[in-house]
Amino acid sequence: MPKIHRLPDRHADTEKITLNIGHVDLGRIDLLVREGFYTNRTDFIRTAIRNQLSTDARAVDQSVERHQFEMGLFDVTRADLEAMRQRGEELHLRVLGLARIADDVSVELALETIGSISVLGSLQASKELKAALADRIT
Repeated sequence: MPKIHRLPDRHADTEKITLNIGHVDLGRIDLLVREGFYTNRTDFIRTAIRNQLSTDARAVDQSVERHQFEMGLFDVTRADLEAMRQRGEELHLRVLGLARIADDVSVELALETIGSISVLGSLQASKELKAALADRIT
């Protein structure tokens, strides 16, 4: 396994999602916002998600362990992959969180060293890398 850099969790880094919600539920959220329980709709939704994740924390932890995911924010650098290529190793990246492949990683280097990528969360890499590795990304 290459030296993959684990970064501290940063709550400021977010991913935008789209959510469809019924009119009555949306009205109930707006009522809670108006009454001052939440700053805005986003505050309510983030709080609800965090509460549900706390409720299911044990199940998440067990699944992470069972599927052997690394949890957090990971950077894969060109130097990491070049070192793996020299040793004749292949990277099988399994991340729950954010995985970033550095912009200076060439398609050739990635194809030679990355065997598979499984990310639950977000994968940040150039469009060219994602296209070249498409059959290795699950």
